[in-house]
Amino acid sequence: MKRLEALDAARFLAFCGMVLVNFRIAAQVAPDGGWATALVDALEGRAAALFVILAGIGISLSHIAAPLLLRRALFLFGLGLINMNVFGADILHFYALYFVVGAAFLTASARSLWLGALGIVGLAVLANLTFDYSNGWNWATLTYNDLWTLPGFLRNAVFNGWHPVLPWAAFLLIGMAIGRSELHTICIQHRLIMWGFGAAVLAMFPSMLVTDPDLVTYLGTESIPPGPFYILAGTGSACMVIGLLLKLWPKLKRLGVAPALTAPGRISLTLYVAHILIGIGALEEAGLLDGSLSPVQIVFYALGFCVLSSLAGLLWSRWFTRGPLEGLMRRITQPRAA
Repeated sequence: MKRLEALDAARFLAFCGMVLVNFRIAAQVAPDGGWATALVDALEGRAAALFVILAGIGISLSHIAAPLLLRRALFLFGLGLINMNVFGADILHFYALYFVVGAAFLTASARSLWLGALGIVGLAVLANLTFDYSNGWNWATLTYNDLWTLPGFLRNAVFNGWHPVLPWAAFLLIGMAIGRSELHTICIQHRLIMWGFGAAVLAMFPSMLVTDPDLVTYLGTESIPPGPFYILAGTGSACMVIGLLLKLWPKLKRLGVAPALTAPGRISLTLYVAHILIGIGALEEAGLLDGSLSPVQIVFYALGFCVLSSLAGLLWSRWFTRGPLEGLMRRITQPRAA
């Protein structure tokens, strides 16, 4: 299948959403009820879910072999551990664990992938009924007290971290299932849009039917804690974005905006690390990680970084086909031809 450029564009949009969310987390910006707060609230958990679903689609479309996928998982795990020392909400080491789960489903049918995703969500629900989700967390400072102990790290990675395997690995399997379909056809694109919209709307109702505060939280669509209807909402919004971009892509190409979306989307791993080291790093150097920024200020700073990321992607694509970290991962994990 010819490369679907719209998926690269979706990856860049997911990156931009994560930048908005992560900059707010790092800068400790207090919500004010305005449009900027509402925008980032709407993106929280959704942008990262889109990112993971796109990874699953990429796995299916690339027909990657299990050994190579596991080597890439090991690379991302090491990079994520390094990144965690700078930014505690790192997603890369979680990504690596999702890849391990995905490797076990590489030859599975679309139906088996959907069932696997459902099973992961079911295990997450069971874990939340059995264990204390707050264990290890200091919610006032958003720090995890025993992260660098073996029990704490495993608990964080599998159960109650920022993006734990239970249930976040379901997004990867869902993406793999979507990647089994004929994404280039109008029929599939319409299904993604309509079913995605329906899922996102349906996910909002369960929390409205209960009054217990704990149930309202868990049956809601917030990413912390990630309940089953958060997975439904995240999947629905991701499907809508993917379907709309696939359908509208010919028009976007005619408007001339396609390269500004696809070029940075192809180096999203490099940009993800850059937004922490450079974007958040600049805020730290300026002494602005103390909660002094307003929601509007952090949104404009984040959007400015996204524009610069797009320009960097365009410039880089003139001379190179892969980003620096993408190329390094390929060089380390891809076996050389004899």
